[in-house]
Amino acid sequence: MVRILLVEDDLMIGQSLKKALKTYVVNWVQDTFAAEHTISLETYDLILLDLGLPKRSGIEYLTQLRSAGNTTPVLIITARDSIEDRVRGLDSGADDYLLKPFAIDELVARIRALTRRKESRSNPLIQYAGASLDPATYTMTYGNVSERLSIRAFGIMQTLLENPGVIFSINQLEEKIYGWGDEIESNAIEVHIHIIRRKFGSKIIMNIRGVGYTFPKC
Repeated sequence: MVRILLVEDDLMIGQSLKKALKTYVVNWVQDTFAAEHTISLETYDLILLDLGLPKRSGIEYLTQLRSAGNTTPVLIITARDSIEDRVRGLDSGADDYLLKPFAIDELVARIRALTRRKESRSNPLIQYAGASLDPATYTMTYGNVSERLSIRAFGIMQTLLENPGVIFSINQLEEKIYGWGDEIESNAIEVHIHIIRRKFGSKIIMNIRGVGYTFPKC
């Protein structure tokens, strides 16, 4: 049974989600300090995390969680819809981002996708030309830099690294990393690539103007 930790301070939303996600084991807390305590006692398959929380923000908690080495998939659920907020959330270690209000069917689809990917993390390292991807932790190492990527960003790098020199259009990358029925937000691929380049340098992904993106072939 999939175990989910819901971190949401809005009573109506929390109650509604707990009821709607009745096919999962959902533990609901209303602030990040309660979440921190709960995580120390139990293991979860997924964390649903609001950003605008009392006492300490969701971003602060997420940053601390990743710094401590916790790799549990995190799906941010929030009403903050700016590109800057999305980049900040993903850059802090979130695996996906869903804007309120959302359909329960979409939320369940994203939960399924994230938990499926978590189950497949036992794959061996993916390596090419000094770059290494670890599916067990969604960590990428390149040069002297080692950073954890979101599941979407990891999917982009896995696609490029397994096919060096092949140019992928934005549509092709979307098909690779999103499942059927997933709602793909405008500029989503560009946002993930921007974050990857910021972590590892602009040369990690080559942009072929008007065509797409590639990992340079040796």
